[in-house]
Amino acid sequence: MTVRERLEQLEREILAPYATRSAESRGRPRPEPPDPVRTAFQRDRDRIIHCKAFRRLKHKTQVFLDPEEDHYRTRLTHTLEVAQIARTISRALRLNEDLTEAIALAHDLGHPPFGHTGEEALDETLQRYLPGRRFRHYEQSLRVVDVLEKEGQGLNLTHEVREGIAGHSKGRADLSEAESDKTTTLEATVVRIADRIAYLNHDLDDGIRAGLLTPHDLPRDLIDFLGQTHSQRIARMVMDVVEQSEGKPIVQLSPPMLEAMNRMKEFMFERLYHHPRVLAEREKMRVIISQLFDYYMEHPDMLPENFRPAEPSYEAQVQSVCDYIAGMTDRYAIQRYIQLFLPRNWGG
Repeated sequence: MTVRERLEQLEREILAPYATRSAESRGRPRPEPPDPVRTAFQRDRDRIIHCKAFRRLKHKTQVFLDPEEDHYRTRLTHTLEVAQIARTISRALRLNEDLTEAIALAHDLGHPPFGHTGEEALDETLQRYLPGRRFRHYEQSLRVVDVLEKEGQGLNLTHEVREGIAGHSKGRADLSEAESDKTTTLEATVVRIADRIAYLNHDLDDGIRAGLLTPHDLPRDLIDFLGQTHSQRIARMVMDVVEQSEGKPIVQLSPPMLEAMNRMKEFMFERLYHHPRVLAEREKMRVIISQLFDYYMEHPDMLPENFRPAEPSYEAQVQSVCDYIAGMTDRYAIQRYIQLFLPRNWGG
């Protein structure tokens, strides 16, 4: 019996009946022989950690544009916080931690520069060139692991991880009492809830650090219910998920926690994400994304060799430009903008 087979046997013995077992994976788009040491989901996690798109997350915005202050979250630290919260919940519920972690680590690989503003700007610009086409970071994340990584070969991840990546985001929509559905794994549901827990709390923390919010701006009843501190709020939310879901074939929140988290989300959109100082920076981000896209559509020969479309069609060119810009870090997008649109030595 190989190490992998022993681990798969351990999963059969320890995991909850409704957890996803590595040995029962639906496989990969391109079949591969099993690894002698790692389970299928461990291999996926390792491939994600070692890919280029994962490394670029360290220079992509969470809320604040290319932050110079060392303690603001980036897309990478957000990803790691989501993975930590999701693993805690999965372990408590006896779900598959490796699958949970793989989905969490990959869930934002397709996020463009400049956070959600960059996503909105890229979506608007893409629709100018291809009406009806939308840019969604979760779809781009799947495109990254399926097509763009490894010089066009993709990472060939399991169907369960790919499914979790595609379904992790709710945007601004409210969480529902029972986030689970029959079309995805419980591990994917855990990541979707952990993503919300992570960004609500760390964005509030960053907003306070930036001086845009104070600890007392959160409504008093939410403070009383969720806790006074960052760690208290996360612990309270995690415990609610565990208590409401333990021993059940579903991952869910209690009605009071559901209401509290949805109210906190709306508070963050109104008071932080739409704060005048944040909005002022957002307009700059939109200009950068839009003008870079227009430039590369007019000068496709300036795209890096590996981003030039294999087929000479208009739609393929638009997709190539979109892929290139979506993969940029904040600082690289700013550098390219300065090089292309400002006279030399300006903006230095």
